[in-house]
Amino acid sequence: MLPAIDRREAVTLGAATVAVVIWSSAFAAIAYGLRAFTPAELSLLRFSIASAILVVPVASGWIKLPPLRDWPLVLALGFIGISLYQLTLGYAMTRISVGAAAVVIALAPGVTAALAALRLGERISKGTMVGLAIAFGGVLLITVGSGRAVRFEPMTLLCLIAVFATSFYFVFQKPLLARTSAAGFTVASIFAGTIGLIPFGLDLPAKITEVPTAQLWSVAYLGVGPTIIGYLLWNFALSRAPASKVSSFLYVQPLVASVIAWFWLGEVPSVLTAVGGFFAIGGVVLTVTAARPTPKVVKPLAIAESAMPRSGAVARPIASVPPHCCTES
Repeated sequence: MLPAIDRREAVTLGAATVAVVIWSSAFAAIAYGLRAFTPAELSLLRFSIASAILVVPVASGWIKLPPLRDWPLVLALGFIGISLYQLTLGYAMTRISVGAAAVVIALAPGVTAALAALRLGERISKGTMVGLAIAFGGVLLITVGSGRAVRFEPMTLLCLIAVFATSFYFVFQKPLLARTSAAGFTVASIFAGTIGLIPFGLDLPAKITEVPTAQLWSVAYLGVGPTIIGYLLWNFALSRAPASKVSSFLYVQPLVASVIAWFWLGEVPSVLTAVGGFFAIGGVVLTVTAARPTPKVVKPLAIAESAMPRSGAVARPIASVPPHCCTES
């Protein structure tokens, strides 16, 4: 029988779930936007829109940015987790198949768990390791079932860099989240990531005037949905739960993306995709439940010992116990 989920945990897991669903919807929008933009231009426009919107709550005081002493780390994490991740993944997907990219990116939860154990001291239980392995197996089935060929190409190394970049971002933000709000760090890292993308998208202003309106709306959705809402919910979940536990939800992303593509683009998932999705979700459930602390059971002997008087203390007689019951016979 699985342990009950309290309200705090339900809110945390709900935020991670919604973030993954929103991020999954980004695949179709990205594919549509890349018909008119380069990966760098698409990423810069996406995060520029998000930054322009987020300036308003920051200027009004609704969201407070991290203190100045934390900004060197914020800038580094923004460059690595947003700028580097977006560029390496985007350019890798211009040369390798989406299936190959999906398999490599699916390594992120495992890499995050390993980094969290080394950096944060998070314990990885056997159940968590089994859950991660099952979920990754489900991702492989989803990739095969979607009919995408998986083959090694040198550009795959860029995708692998993206895995380490996003895992580094997830793990090393944890100490900052202990000193500032999840919203404040998220906004600051988006600002930093946008700055890091500027040198790679210098031709964006001229490109915007030539791009059809439909592609612009697609990028606008990316800026508001996956970027603002997705990152806010994800970092909120990271501020309340272990990084290895939250990152396991990323295994479900290929399944959710397939379902969205089914309704949006008419791509019907195969039987292998459905089976892989079952294993991916099952692996995440096992990872989440295995990460919960086991309630401490207090033995009757321990209770009795705790009730005994300590050395030097005077035990008061209990009125309900007859005096003769403790005498020698």
